[in-house]
Amino acid sequence: MLDIKWIRDNAEALDAALAKRGAEPAAASLIALDETRRTMIQKAQDMQSRRNAASKEIGAAMAQKNSELAEKLKAEVAEIKVSLPQAEDEERRVTAELNDTLARLPNIPLDDVPVGADEHGNVEKLKWGSKPTWNHKPLEHYEIGEYLGWMDFEGAAKLSGARFTILKGQLARLERALGQFMLDVHTQEHGYTEVQPPLLVRDDAMFGTGQLPKFAEDLFKTTDGRWLIPTAEVPLTNLVREEILDQEKLPLRFAALTPCFRSEAGSAGRDTRGMLRQHQFMKCELVSITDAESSIAEHERMTACAEEILKRLGLHYRVMTLCTGDMGFGARKTYDIEVWLPGQDTYREISSCSVCGDFQGRRMNARYRGKDDKALKFVHSLNGSGVAVGRALIAVLENYLNPDGSVTIPDVLLPYMGGLTKISKAN
Repeated sequence: MLDIKWIRDNAEALDAALAKRGAEPAAASLIALDETRRTMIQKAQDMQSRRNAASKEIGAAMAQKNSELAEKLKAEVAEIKVSLPQAEDEERRVTAELNDTLARLPNIPLDDVPVGADEHGNVEKLKWGSKPTWNHKPLEHYEIGEYLGWMDFEGAAKLSGARFTILKGQLARLERALGQFMLDVHTQEHGYTEVQPPLLVRDDAMFGTGQLPKFAEDLFKTTDGRWLIPTAEVPLTNLVREEILDQEKLPLRFAALTPCFRSEAGSAGRDTRGMLRQHQFMKCELVSITDAESSIAEHERMTACAEEILKRLGLHYRVMTLCTGDMGFGARKTYDIEVWLPGQDTYREISSCSVCGDFQGRRMNARYRGKDDKALKFVHSLNGSGVAVGRALIAVLENYLNPDGSVTIPDVLLPYMGGLTKISKAN
């Protein structure tokens, strides 16, 4: 959430940033709303002051036995008692309108973010590894999974409808192995604290990380008003909601391996086959809470942590800097890590690492106390996939496919596989 004080002082900068994101200018309307709000606040304060003063004047008039003046003052106080609540209601209405408008504004991109309208404006930062070279034909993950007999889309559709998958036997174990491997690396080597958070959260948690109010249609809501998390970013980031932290204890780094739930409302017709885009999927999420000075360096560090997973799995990938038009609502800068999928003959996103500045900190009212002064500042937050487990499973299937249709298990996963060295066809 952006600061209205900053907007008042940087109106042109706000509109320029919105233009980079392909959004309409908003500074003038926001400042006008804020002026109305400030006027209403002042009006209510003036009325309260006048009511208090008139009440004292009534006592003085009565002491002087000036009944005419006293009655006139009483009438004035009575009028104020009627009009003051109306003025306060109007001020609350305008404040709510201003806050709602601010809550729907995207974050300000950093200066080094490439300007572009969509994914075609993204810029490659680096590549790691090389594409596999085979004599046999590449296959897509769902072809491999169904041939092996461990991936069932029809059964999932009977249970839950489209965009669900049942994994069985060796593939279920492989997915579990991938998630445990990721969590172990991040907690044992990268300094993240493991968290097992709730999968259901309240409105204020979704608001804090920016899913509400703008993206409600992308979420699943329960009958009692809670939301299923679209990513563990939501509960992990909100661990510091309404807290005041000591700067010396920053950064805080959290990791969680959880199911995630998304309605995919805006993806009709995209990736309808297979398990690339699901309503329910597993993801290892990374969240960092930092001070203002450390967040940019933490972004590079977090991205490197996610990259390390793919390096150890031996998967070719590239890192893309997202342009202004393709970047998420709350991000100031985002790196997407895209893994190579031979079956699709293309790169697909497997991790997205974003630095949000104080955008979420302000929404959560999460602050820290500086080392050298007592001033409170809003925390900076970062989030990233470390990585998406289902997509890692897809990448392993397609990159480690053997000519006979079996799949070799990457060496780093062998300790988690109970003696299995490859995924074989079900009997």
